Amino acid sequence: MKGNPKMLLPPEGERRVLLHSCCAPCSSSIMERMLTAGIEVTIFFYNPNIHPRDEYLIRKQENIRYAQKKGVPFVDADYDKESWFNRIKGMENDPERGSRCGVCFDIRFERTARYAAEHGFRVFTSSLGISRWKDLEQVNVSGRRAADRFDELVYWTYNWRKQGGSRRMYEIAKEERFYKQEYCGCLYSLRDTNLWRAQQGKPKIQRGTERYQ
Repeated sequence: MKGNPKMLLPPEGERRVLLHSCCAPCSSSIMERMLTAGIEVTIFFYNPNIHPRDEYLIRKQENIRYAQKKGVPFVDADYDKESWFNRIKGMENDPERGSRCGVCFDIRFERTARYAAEHGFRVFTSSLGISRWKDLEQVNVSGRRAADRFDELVYWTYNWRKQGGSRRMYEIAKEERFYKQEYCGCLYSLRDTNLWRAQQGKPKIQRGTERYQ
């Protein structure tokens, strides 16, 4: 990774950071960089958008496996799909990066911020922004909005794609042979991705089979 990872400094001089993780591939290089910088990172896994449940379990177990390997505490906020479907009702046909994604980020970050405030974390961040498929500013706006609900809580808007972060993410994914996710995670991204694949003459996604290599 380019640059000096030891120069990575969280806001307010904090050394403890709660990292909302969407999956093992996206959070892996962030975890690695924080640990190298001497930051005490804890993973918070709350992703009720992931559909169906077996897909959710595969992604969560991959994240647990890597966190355990690195000795990083892992907080499992469990599956809460009903609340997610209720919040995004009426936005089922919104495009990727549209309002549905913004609400999806809000749902996950609100829960993360509450946990952070209740457990003594003053800074939290997320792996969501490292993906090139996500709108980084949309992610950051949602993170700041969730943090503003609590006194003295800050959302760290660091761009984890920088200094080789995205490249290192793929390197680790191959080294660990992580499960290769072929859609964002929700029912509607699965639907739209399969529709696009059909238009391209490609077969539907075969969940639970692909690995990075």
